[in-house]
Amino acid sequence: MLIALIVIVVLVLLVGFVVVGFNKLRRTDIGAQEALGGIDVQLTRRADLIPNLVETVKGYAAHEKGVFEDVTAARAGVAAAAKGDDVPAKAAADAALSQALVRVNAVAENYPDLKANTNFLDLQKQLAETENQISFARQYYNDAVATLNKLVATIPWMLFSGMAGVRSREFYEAPAGSDVAPKVDFGGSAPAAPIAPPATPAAPAVPPTAPPPAVEPPAGASEEPPVQP
Repeated sequence: MLIALIVIVVLVLLVGFVVVGFNKLRRTDIGAQEALGGIDVQLTRRADLIPNLVETVKGYAAHEKGVFEDVTAARAGVAAAAKGDDVPAKAAADAALSQALVRVNAVAENYPDLKANTNFLDLQKQLAETENQISFARQYYNDAVATLNKLVATIPWMLFSGMAGVRSREFYEAPAGSDVAPKVDFGGSAPAAPIAPPATPAAPAVPPTAPPPAVEPPAGASEEPPVQP
């Protein structure tokens, strides 16, 4: 009877330990997934600001076609990446959009009237706020992933990772080289400099006046002037 009781107690403790380990891993994994969803929300919010930004800038620099195409394509990449769980793809799309926005801002620097536009300034403010939120969400996700990966890699929790269907996750990191500022080529589209007035034509040179030729007196004539009566 005592042995049976001991066996039952051991089994209960073992089952309880398994349940605790299973739930701990699952909760941590769900927390990391929710943190990744927070990044998606902010990335989508920033992408939603792009159409208005493009239209505003077009009103002043419609000829910057390449810049608008790049930022529109980058926005589409963010929207596509937000639908999946591929963390490196999300980070790459995020970095591509950030690079495209740098080029848009460079265009704006070339147009003082655009920089003073109220709508443009409001969009810039919203984009800056969203960038801060993305940074916070990224840090929160990476902290959650660090906790999860530590559990999955250590005993005893690693013993339950397969049972719980939990594995280590990738950190949200920008791809290599994304911190290099993109080059902006305006293609001669910068506002033209004022045209200088034509130079005043130089006055024609006056040839030097030759001295009058000396008159030689006739031969035999006196060189002294005649005496007046």
